[in-house]
Amino acid sequence: MLDKGISRRQLLLGSGLLLTAGLLPQTAQASRSTTSRELVIHNLNTGEKVRASYWENGRYLPDGLAELNHILRDHRRNEVFDIDRKLFDQLFLLQHKLGRKGQIELISGYRSLATNNQKRRHSRGVAKRSYHTLGQAVDIRMPGVQLTHLRQAALQLSVGGVGYYPNDNFVHLDTGPVRRW
Repeated sequence: MLDKGISRRQLLLGSGLLLTAGLLPQTAQASRSTTSRELVIHNLNTGEKVRASYWENGRYLPDGLAELNHILRDHRRNEVFDIDRKLFDQLFLLQHKLGRKGQIELISGYRSLATNNQKRRHSRGVAKRSYHTLGQAVDIRMPGVQLTHLRQAALQLSVGGVGYYPNDNFVHLDTGPVRRW
């Protein structure tokens, strides 16, 4: 029997909200638990390092996004691209999962089609339709974090592709479908 202070409609609405909250992707859940998001990225190709707050109080910050887009640019052609915001959220969630707020070492971020094609001519491991060319992928490592641990944490997020390259000392992350290799 229902308490007279709560209507059936209120009970159903409350139950529906609880169910929906449990089904939300981790990025949406993380947005409710933090008021700001910051990343520290060291581009190993250029030597540049940036500390950028890219999200605060429920909205993305254009200046922070611009700094991150710049550091993830195609350094070979100096081309900046609008990186998928979900990729920054994925990196933030990964650090949170690992219990770290340290620097991320960037091996590869955005790649122009010309750069990607050039890399394909020299390596069979470069995809023709790489997520790097869409601004949806990074190859990274984190100082002080074993590569196997980084890979495992990324897989547990279940938010995109995770590639493991122990011989080259990096993990690939992208915002495409959930998959692994």
